[in-house]
Amino acid sequence: MSDLKLFVPEALDASAESASYSGELELPTYEQGGIEFRFPESLTWHLTITNTSEAFLVMGQVSGLGSCDCVRCLEEAPVAVEGDIEGYFVLPGHEPDEQDEDAEDYELFPADRTIDLEPLLLTAVSLSLPFNPVCSDDCKGLCSKCGENLNEGPCSCDPEDDVDETNPFAVLRNLSFED
Repeated sequence: MSDLKLFVPEALDASAESASYSGELELPTYEQGGIEFRFPESLTWHLTITNTSEAFLVMGQVSGLGSCDCVRCLEEAPVAVEGDIEGYFVLPGHEPDEQDEDAEDYELFPADRTIDLEPLLLTAVSLSLPFNPVCSDDCKGLCSKCGENLNEGPCSCDPEDDVDETNPFAVLRNLSFED
């Protein structure tokens, strides 16, 4: 991952001043929830830093395209990233009380005036990734007996072999839904 530290110039010290920045996030792979997401091309990010007179507000977006293995059939599934970047860096002298419930929602603005964008970008990416990525909404997955990809056609397994009499839900197959 490239250097994602952003120096905040003194020109932004006046209230309501803002500046826009953009760049690329090199993230060849990212693992979340046991799923490896692949990003062969860099993700792009755009953000604005605004002085609110009490803090620097960082807002923007990270976006790009990647892929992972479909959780149903294990074929390649496309993944679009559209994540919101959010950060709040409180200026010295404006720190809220220690008992403030929102204390975890901000960071203190560093004395070296450098904001590390990596955690903000990775959080935005993480929150935009799907929990159960699939190659398509109608993916049929793999046969639980033989492992054949059911998107390519039916497998040679006998449907009667799927009946497990010890399963407590087996009795439901005898229900009639006709009036």
